[in-house]
Amino acid sequence: MATVTEWVEGARPRTLPTAVAPVLAGTGAAAGVGGFDPLAAVLALVVSVSLVVGVNYANDYSDGVRGTDDDRVGPLRLVGSGAAQPYKVKRAAMLCLGLAAAAGVALSLYSGYWWLIVVGAVCLLGAWFYTGGSRPYGYRGLGEVAVFVFFGPVAVLGTEYVQTGRASGLGIGASVGVGLLACAVLVANNLRDVGSDAETGKRTLAVVLGDRDTRVLYAALVVVPLGMTLVLSLRAWGALLGLLALILLVPGLRRVLSGATGPQLIPVLRDTALGLLVWGAATALGLALT
Repeated sequence: MATVTEWVEGARPRTLPTAVAPVLAGTGAAAGVGGFDPLAAVLALVVSVSLVVGVNYANDYSDGVRGTDDDRVGPLRLVGSGAAQPYKVKRAAMLCLGLAAAAGVALSLYSGYWWLIVVGAVCLLGAWFYTGGSRPYGYRGLGEVAVFVFFGPVAVLGTEYVQTGRASGLGIGASVGVGLLACAVLVANNLRDVGSDAETGKRTLAVVLGDRDTRVLYAALVVVPLGMTLVLSLRAWGALLGLLALILLVPGLRRVLSGATGPQLIPVLRDTALGLLVWGAATALGLALT
């Protein structure tokens, strides 16, 4: 039976910045154009965090029952390690995704935008079928595309929209930065696991591109958002606060470009996720204050 600590580790808390940063950025963009609704922001945060924890448990379950987590580097896999029975991990995933659905419906009712329920349903399907089902798109090199869409435009602009009723240029710029950095988190994770994924037939984008090109992709995903900071600063000078993320992103970038492999890349996942959080929070503050 898995302990509480193991369940927490299985939720992969290091990935939670991918849930928090989009809501912060979207809320900052909303405040920057004269709109801010704290209740809508909190509901959006519940949706986002529940989705990320739910997809992490769903991935643990799906990868575990396929056997692709039997020999992994990195955080504990509940099913792959035998710490928890598959049906319990699946149930945890369903509970988290159910909470996300309930909060999403509440947000739709509160904001008056019923069509957001359809968007939420697509997000839930995307969460499950990333590694679930008979043809998971995460095994076909499409994970980064989904991460950019769901954690970038959908999450950031969705958060802004429920507070202001529109998507602004500031929000669009912030959504690109958040989406690309969220992709960088996934690429760091998949670069670490590229060897074991290739052996088990899990064709992530890192497996398709190969080691060298994946490192180049990671660098681009980190550098472009910093360029977006400069673009946003033309409209909102406070967006320059996003450059604070360099403190966390540069060490990881150096490690990736130096050829670090396996366990040496574990700190890169952590630093990239924290860099995303700092970029999202600092950019949000800068947009709100401008």
